[in-house]
Amino acid sequence: MKKVSVIAAAVATALASGYVFAETDVALDVTSGESAMEVEVKNPTEVVSDGWEVHGYLSSNVRKVDGTTSDNEFGKTDYLSAGTHGKSTNQVEFTVKKHTEHNNGVWSDYVVRTEYGNGNSYAYSSSGSQKENTTAQLEVKEAFVEIGGLPYFGEETSIWAGQRYLNRASGLLSGEFWKQSSGIGAGLQTKLAGNTAGIAYVMADPDAGKVAPNAKRTTLSSLDLYYYGVDAGIGSLDFDLKLGHQSLEGEDQDGLGASITLNSSYYGLDGWTQTAVGYGQGLMQNRGVNFGGWSGGNDDAESLFLTSYGVVNVTDDMQVGTEVTYFTSLDQLFGQDDLTRLLLAARPSYKLNDNLRLEATVSYATEELGDPSAWSRGENADETKILNLEVATAFTVNADYFGRPQIKPYISYVLADDEDSAKAIGINTGEKDQVIFGVHTEIWF
Repeated sequence: MKKVSVIAAAVATALASGYVFAETDVALDVTSGESAMEVEVKNPTEVVSDGWEVHGYLSSNVRKVDGTTSDNEFGKTDYLSAGTHGKSTNQVEFTVKKHTEHNNGVWSDYVVRTEYGNGNSYAYSSSGSQKENTTAQLEVKEAFVEIGGLPYFGEETSIWAGQRYLNRASGLLSGEFWKQSSGIGAGLQTKLAGNTAGIAYVMADPDAGKVAPNAKRTTLSSLDLYYYGVDAGIGSLDFDLKLGHQSLEGEDQDGLGASITLNSSYYGLDGWTQTAVGYGQGLMQNRGVNFGGWSGGNDDAESLFLTSYGVVNVTDDMQVGTEVTYFTSLDQLFGQDDLTRLLLAARPSYKLNDNLRLEATVSYATEELGDPSAWSRGENADETKILNLEVATAFTVNADYFGRPQIKPYISYVLADDEDSAKAIGINTGEKDQVIFGVHTEIWF
């Protein structure tokens, strides 16, 4: 075979392989009197792994309060109770992720999280459209792409852009997210000294989703710096720093938020805890590191946030979840010169067998206001004290504390120290207490 024929054959082989010729390495070995050819095809961008993951969540709370459904959460979002008081009658989430890996080690994730019914307290039937067409019901909460292993960044570095919840953390019994950056943005994450380090820029519009938004945008932004997994001997430490900014009515508003989180055993016992301290100033007054469209505040806003929650394994059958949260103003907080909230909560869980669990919840909470009138409350409403007692039976496929799915009938009793305190958590009947009957269904996968 002539030399030109050998080359033509190599080209044809490369094209037939389905790869781009420019990305093909061809090695030829031609010996006198005989024709021999070795073709080695390598394509760095070839897909070597490609797959989908589907994850989901359901929280369906069938509650009856004074004979009707209710949107009252009895102060849970303000750390005033810890029972099963979420108002969503049917909150559904699905997260779909497409993960792809390539021959040169580059990988990518495409993540979409959809949500339905979060915050809806009505019991809908099947009569047709559940809400007016002008009101969203099925929503996309996250949609972002992350790419890692790029050769010019290194295999431990990834970049991302889009809409997401970044670095979320919530209390165990309050259920409140105290740390997150919720919005649209971009970031980079890598490893430094074996620990996770990242930088991100996230934006959120307070008017987003409103029927009649302001003509002039008041976009909030947060520059996030974080460093996670630092060995502390008794556990690991996570560090977060957030710098906030907003242009409001021609004036720049700024804020600073920071937190340190300790991830450890349950205070030396069998179990786990997260213990965090957060500082917030200005735009970041809301627990320091809880950024989103709800953020805001002037230069006088300043707060301190402390929380510790976790689960201890007392015996093979007994587990107890606890939460202690303290949130106070250092100057002003949410328009109050003095505001302090304290929540003490515990939830013992007893495993009767592999598929049945008994559960109880007790919480005691206080709130102190320097100026009740700033929140349109009476002058005697400067102090609120709330006791919450709840008993439940969890029918589940796995009776561990976090065993899901489960269907949990419960009775919750809320008692305020006086009528002003009762009004502060939405009890407007002239009584100081309330009994809630419900069935809570939950699954995550």
